[in-house]
Amino acid sequence: MPAGPTESADRFERPRVAVDTVLFAFQERRLKTYLVQLSRGPANGKWAFPGGLVRRGEMLDDAVRRELKISTGLTDAYLEQLFTFGDPSRDPDAHVVSVAYMALIPDPGRVSGPSPKYAAGGWFELSALPPLAYDHAVMAKYALKRLKSKLEYSNIAFALLPPIFTFAEFEELYSQILARPIDRRNFRRRILAMGLLRPLKETRRGAHRPAALYSFARQTLQMIEML
Repeated sequence: MPAGPTESADRFERPRVAVDTVLFAFQERRLKTYLVQLSRGPANGKWAFPGGLVRRGEMLDDAVRRELKISTGLTDAYLEQLFTFGDPSRDPDAHVVSVAYMALIPDPGRVSGPSPKYAAGGWFELSALPPLAYDHAVMAKYALKRLKSKLEYSNIAFALLPPIFTFAEFEELYSQILARPIDRRNFRRRILAMGLLRPLKETRRGAHRPAALYSFARQTLQMIEML
């Protein structure tokens, strides 16, 4: 209903809408996330997930892709929407509602660096994050919980592994991210019986006997009872 003559127009001012992206990559047997250092505003100098305001008439998915490209140079990361963070006090400078996304890439080296609007950017292990701006620490926990859950009922690992990998690398990713013991024999038997992976003719030579190589049978998200 319209405001009465004595009611302040400020009361009906709409909040701003932003998108933020929790970007994950698996490197050196550790799950890492990409952070940027803010260079202005009330959180100047603090670290945060890359993001920005949604433009008028812009779809959310388009906004997050635009911001991710500006912040990291990425154009083909796996993306999915996580959650909407709407606490009016989350940003001390304005009422900003943030729609958070999770992004996954197989190679951290694909990130070209932050845009000029940030002071710096870098990869951090999930177990050693610096103090984060706004409510981004909550975002990090939410994104990790989502990733762990999807590892158990989908083939989402395809977005974190290179096109060709050993079964040991596949198993290591599950073990490290889920942070719990895996019955290696049953795990291998079950995964291979599901047809989730495609065995390749090539092998990888190393210090020990040559390791068999695999690729994912599908490079798109598939719901499967994994574990």
